[in-house]
Amino acid sequence: MGDKKRHKRVFINEVDTYSSKHIAQFLSTCAAGESSEEAEEEDTPASSHPEPAFQIVGSVSASNQDETHSFLHELYAAPTRDELLEHLLECDVVIYNISECATKQQVDEATWAIEALHAEIENFKSRKIFILLSTVMSWAMTKPQNPEETDVVLTEEEFRRRRPHPSFRNHHSLEKLVLKLGKVKKTKLTGYVVACGLQYGKGENLFQYFFKVSWLMQLPKVPLFGEGTNYIPTIHVYDLGGVLQNIIEHRPKSKYIVAVDDSKNTLEDIVKTISDTLGPENLDKVPSEEAIAMKAFKPEELEYLCINLRLDAFIIRDSFSLNWVSETGMVANMESIVEEYKDTRQLIPIRICLVGPPAVGKTTVAEKLCGHYQIHHIKIREVIEDKISQLKEIMNEADPAYVSEEVAVAAQKQLDNLNKNMEMNAGRLADHLLFEILKEKLNSKPCRNQGFVLDGFLETYEQAKLIFSDEDTENDDLIQTPACNKKITPEHVFALNATDDFLTKRVQGLPQSVAEKMRYTQEEFVPRLTRYRQLSTAEETLLDYFDELEIHPEHIEVTTCDSEYKDVMKKITEMVGVPKNYGLSPEEQEEEDRRKEEERKQKAAAEVAEKKRRNEAALAEMAAQYEEWQKNLSELKRQEYELLEAHALPLRNYLMKYVMPSLSEAMLDCCKIKPEDPVDFLAEYLLRNNQQEQQPT
Repeated sequence: MGDKKRHKRVFINEVDTYSSKHIAQFLSTCAAGESSEEAEEEDTPASSHPEPAFQIVGSVSASNQDETHSFLHELYAAPTRDELLEHLLECDVVIYNISECATKQQVDEATWAIEALHAEIENFKSRKIFILLSTVMSWAMTKPQNPEETDVVLTEEEFRRRRPHPSFRNHHSLEKLVLKLGKVKKTKLTGYVVACGLQYGKGENLFQYFFKVSWLMQLPKVPLFGEGTNYIPTIHVYDLGGVLQNIIEHRPKSKYIVAVDDSKNTLEDIVKTISDTLGPENLDKVPSEEAIAMKAFKPEELEYLCINLRLDAFIIRDSFSLNWVSETGMVANMESIVEEYKDTRQLIPIRICLVGPPAVGKTTVAEKLCGHYQIHHIKIREVIEDKISQLKEIMNEADPAYVSEEVAVAAQKQLDNLNKNMEMNAGRLADHLLFEILKEKLNSKPCRNQGFVLDGFLETYEQAKLIFSDEDTENDDLIQTPACNKKITPEHVFALNATDDFLTKRVQGLPQSVAEKMRYTQEEFVPRLTRYRQLSTAEETLLDYFDELEIHPEHIEVTTCDSEYKDVMKKITEMVGVPKNYGLSPEEQEEEDRRKEEERKQKAAAEVAEKKRRNEAALAEMAAQYEEWQKNLSELKRQEYELLEAHALPLRNYLMKYVMPSLSEAMLDCCKIKPEDPVDFLAEYLLRNNQQEQQPT
């Protein structure tokens, strides 16, 4: 019996969807014999547990049957209902998840599953649990008992009064069916209904749009659809997994359970916190219908976000032993939720530093890397210009709702300080101000989210230390290494190398206007190159700093045969790896697919046209050859005719002189005499005449 308890077979439908997938992952890590609190020690690999508590099996749609799901014991791809029923009868627990935008077909399948299991109840070899994972949308239209009370918090005890959102009446009906059939023979089949809040965590699903827009920072403000004053019941997807684990292991008396965290956050609270933590820190309230027009949400998703409901979950708080991931909700735990989001989606910033002598091509390579990895190009001149523009914008902002007087005064003071310093230093900033601005840029959210390429600004060990060192960071390593701010320190350092002769020839080949703009004139370039070579042989070099951090620079030689830097890019991208970001948006992907399809069609059309051209050319060539052959044949026949004519002329003359006169006389005599055999007569005549002519000779 102990073994059976430790290895309960659990079926979960649609394990290729966000909710079911993460619930299955959570349950697969639960260890036999542990409480929920012990099992929820998350980062411990499942293989280190003494014994898994559950064997997880699940179904996927036919379109996703090739996906790998290592957390599953068995996977059923688009089974028939007869096949599926056989699998369900082999399980101790059946979980049907209809909590996320479930279609009528999915609700119908869950209805069939509970009815089919109930019909087989007499054949059960052991007790089974059926858990319907529903949604708080089945409570969406529930009114308080006292209409005058507007801020009422509802509890599970009032579940019989719940009223569903019009689009979720099928959910409501199925909830009642599960509770009804689960009471018939409790010793054989027990039914539970879990009404869960809107799920968040891991890679996000329903709130994914707000996370993505904030992370990308392509908009100055994150759109908030509607007023945002509605209260959103929520729960972390792993906390929901913990609720299901408790139901399976402890079989609570209450069969209807509300699964929400303790937060009472509005939609505006949630979106503002996402924007503040990950994005531009500003919201743009737009009408709800804009969400559909902007393709931010589907209509069925928007229904979830428009719910206005406050719920208390007494059962899971008082009766369950949960080790909460996010008991106090999204707003209170946003920092950890954002890190979890980045980790799950592998949104890892790529930080690169390029160094090398002047004219080696650092800026060109940096631009190519930024395009390839969709990261930010840090050029010190532009960083200073952007900072000054930003300070001027703050000072010119008329709306006090966005810029307070204190902020405007501070911006004016900083701008005056920068201008004064540049006047004193012939247009250049002092190092301490320059480093301060650069550190602020590297710490900005775009650079923290996506990453950057630092283009050739750093020259010395001391400069790198001033920018990247972090004296507040504790270093527990036995071997002391310099403490650095890991959030802005480059992970990859590439030193582009080239000979002085190569660099000099390259600079000499530039137009004068370009050379002046890039400070590559003879008067400026030679001292810069000399300075770089001197700094490269100093006692402590820039590359030594990164070596001490165990960020070992990679040296790449730039040659004349790689004018497009293809070899350089290949080496760098092989060492850095694949891009770790969202890549193209759906619209951009659609445009890219359209472009590729157009290119494919153009290529196919060009191939067809080329094939047609070759065929026509071949036919024309064949026609020309045939015409030439016919011409040659006619000429040959003419020549043969002339040759025959030439050969026939002597014979004709001979006949006319010697034969025709005798033959004519013979014919005349034959006509006169009219012999019985004219041919014999002619022969005799000609023979006789020939003998007479030969006698004198």
